[in-house]
Order: sequence, then structure tokens, then C-alpha cells
Amino acid sequence: MGETRTWPAVAVASAITLVCAIVGGIAASAAVAELTRGPSAAELRDAQAAETALRWERWPTGRIFPATLAYTSEQGGPELARRVGISSRSDCRGAVDTAVAGRMTAAGCRAVLRATYLDALQGIVVTIGVAAFPDEHRARAAVPIFPGDGAAAPGLRALAFPGTVTDRFSAGGRQSLIVRTAGPYLVLATAGQVDGRPARALGEQRETMFSFTEDLAEKVGAILTAPASPDCTAKEWQC
Repeated sequence: MGETRTWPAVAVASAITLVCAIVGGIAASAAVAELTRGPSAAELRDAQAAETALRWERWPTGRIFPATLAYTSEQGGPELARRVGISSRSDCRGAVDTAVAGRMTAAGCRAVLRATYLDALQGIVVTIGVAAFPDEHRARAAVPIFPGDGAAAPGLRALAFPGTVTDRFSAGGRQSLIVRTAGPYLVLATAGQVDGRPARALGEQRETMFSFTEDLAEKVGAILTAPASPDCTAKEWQC
């Protein structure tokens, strides 16, 4: 009758312990690797998007609306528009005409920041508005709220500053409106003449008179969406 060999209990226990140690070591190594690895490309993109969407709230308004904005004049030369002032209010409903205020709120508008600029010749006044939304998709979905033909109303409310040459800029004096998307923001610019005259009082209007306002809107949009190096240790970044 053949002999049957059996593993001693101690040997079996040792083998099991060794296997568990190996498995545990692998798991621990994986955990350490996960904890110590840098953020992935997708995580960095998400962090950038989240940080950009909060710039309206965390940045000083003077950074969003700098003292001067460059533009190209009708004649093709470089010019500078100068900032007159920045609104202290940021509520969505108060920054746009009543006819579109409810739709802006329903679309997810978080805030509208406004500032007013003068062109280089101080003949045209421009109010620029930055409407903040949770993400780029909602910002784009809000574009049809405003006229698509350049009509000034219903649109961004004029922002005048008493005691300056902008003090006559009012709802009736608005003569154009442009709307551009910049990531999770809508950038709006409405313009008129400093004497406050309504569009109907001008007769035939030069089509290019207010075209430079698009340059101003694009400059503000570029400021708000400029890429930044992620700093995952800072509170405004969530990597």
C-alpha cells in the first residue's frame, strides 16, 4: 500500500500567510501609486473648467474689466477703449431687460458683471456684460435669448455713470448688441453715442460704427478663459 504524504499544518499556514502578504503588498503598492500619482489629463481639464467657471466670483472685477481694452478702428488702426466704471451689482435680473430676465434665470445665469467703456474719440459708449453660467453648454444654450440681428433690445442694460460723459447713456440710446460665448460665459456688449440719441434719430447709420465692440467683447472673453497652470494645492483648484 503506497505511502500518502501530507503537508504539516504549520507549512500550510506559512504558505497561506506568504500568499496573503504578496497580495497585500500588491494592493498596498497600487494604493500608494494611486495616492502619489499626478492628476491625469482628464482631471486637469476638469479642474481647469471648474476654476474658469468661478473666475467671475473669485477674481477682482478690475482683472476681468481692465482699465483699457485694445480694438481696431474703422480705419484699421489700433486704438484703446478706456474704462469709465464697473457696476457694484451682479444680479442677473437687474442687468438685462425685463423681457429676458426670467429666461436668463431659467437658463442658469449665476451673475452678470458690467462695466462701461469709451472709445478712443469719446464719442461712443459701450457697456460690456459678463453673464456667468455653470458650464459652457448652458452658456451656449442661452444665446438665443437675445436678438440675433444686432438689435439692442431686449438685451443688456446700459450702465451710465453720473458726472461723466456716459451719463446720457440709457435704454433708449442703445443702438447695437453683440453676444459672444467664452467657455461658461456669455459676453454681451451694447453701445450707443455719448449724447444719448436713439437710433431712430440718426437716419442712415454706418454699419461699421459699432463693429469695434466685438473686439472689446472678445478681449474680455479671452481674459476670462485664458489657460492657467493648475495648482492642485490651491483652494480654487480641485484636481
